[in-house]
Amino acid sequence: MGLFAAGVLWLALGGALPVGAETPDPSAAASPAPVTTPQPTPAGSVSPSASPVPGQSLSPCPIQPPTPAPSLSPAPTSDPNVTPGPSPTAAPAATPQPLPLCPAVLSGNPVDLLAFLFNPIFQTMFLLLAIFYSILGDVGIAIILLTLLIKTILIPLFRAQIVSQRRMQLIQPEVRAIQLKFKGNRAKISEETMRLYKERGVSLGSGCLPAFLQLFLLLPIYSVISQGLAAPDISSALQFLGQPLSLITCQAPGTLQPCIDPTIWWLGNMDAHIPEVLFRLPVLDFGVSGLALIAAALQLIQTRMMTPNTTDPQARAQQRIFLILPLFSIIYGSFLPSGLFLYWIVFTAYSIVQQYLIVGWGSLFPLFGWTPGFAKDHKPRFAVEPPVAKARATSGDSRQNEEPSRSPTDRAAGTIKPARQRGRTSRRGRRR
Repeated sequence: MGLFAAGVLWLALGGALPVGAETPDPSAAASPAPVTTPQPTPAGSVSPSASPVPGQSLSPCPIQPPTPAPSLSPAPTSDPNVTPGPSPTAAPAATPQPLPLCPAVLSGNPVDLLAFLFNPIFQTMFLLLAIFYSILGDVGIAIILLTLLIKTILIPLFRAQIVSQRRMQLIQPEVRAIQLKFKGNRAKISEETMRLYKERGVSLGSGCLPAFLQLFLLLPIYSVISQGLAAPDISSALQFLGQPLSLITCQAPGTLQPCIDPTIWWLGNMDAHIPEVLFRLPVLDFGVSGLALIAAALQLIQTRMMTPNTTDPQARAQQRIFLILPLFSIIYGSFLPSGLFLYWIVFTAYSIVQQYLIVGWGSLFPLFGWTPGFAKDHKPRFAVEPPVAKARATSGDSRQNEEPSRSPTDRAAGTIKPARQRGRTSRRGRRR
């Protein structure tokens, strides 16, 4: 859910590759210039009046002209002695046209700075997508292959995340023993818990890094799908080390149609770079996407597989919240591109298979009181072993050398003295 929220934020920021516009020179406005009627030129072309510099290649990204000022027309007046003055008239609203795919440039805008930093990642993903599309001729299969390639490269990181989460679940009884022993002392509970994680070799960073990486990759893949599949000219992005690559022939060169055909025929001729809506709810004016429903269901399965079984009411309340969060993906389906949901469906399905091999079915079953036969007594192929305490280097103290072998549960129980021993000690103290 957090990843799609980041995609919504990126949508509000304007994407990863805004087309740069050159700021007009204010000194040029001081001298009058003859008024000429601009002639429309195709996207990515250069005006004939422009004289190229010898030895320099023409950029496919045109410089956006400054927005013309609203025309002024005399305002009607009924007084003959008053000279009518100019009054602004509303110009007709311009229809937004698709722009060529151009790299972000540095400027004073922090959004442009962030987009500039994402340029290498965007171009790498777009080149891979273009290669798959040039071979297969289907953008839907190209998105699936790109997702599988990304997930395969990231197998070690996501395996470390799953193993870390599973180990934290296995030592939860010891964590609860620490909480009971130092009840009311949050500082001591935190200190002992971190020491326990260190003894058991549990790293908190290994669980957070893959989640951040998912967010980091979602931003450029959103721009690849929403802007790269809508651009009529993509020649500036089809480059490697400054050399142009002839991978794709645009379906309608010289027009405003997308260079890459965004239609996925095996999904009912779905357009990958716009939202896919099955039906709209008339009361809420909200569109429901079929791909968003599938993505939400897969995220729900993934979350439930990693949720531990517990009888603690507070823990169960937190688990219900985590089970509700994947349902927010249904909301994003009304305005995020359908190709992004196709990417996320494959991404989540791959993660489910990876979790199945490491933790098995987890807490997915029983489902509404039903447990299938294949889920009973299931042993995962690469099961996580319970974490063992690491030996600590100490100096000659036998008590310290033996301490790592005792669990926090045993240490907590050792501080509680039997009732007979407490009474005997108190009577001995009174006789003294």
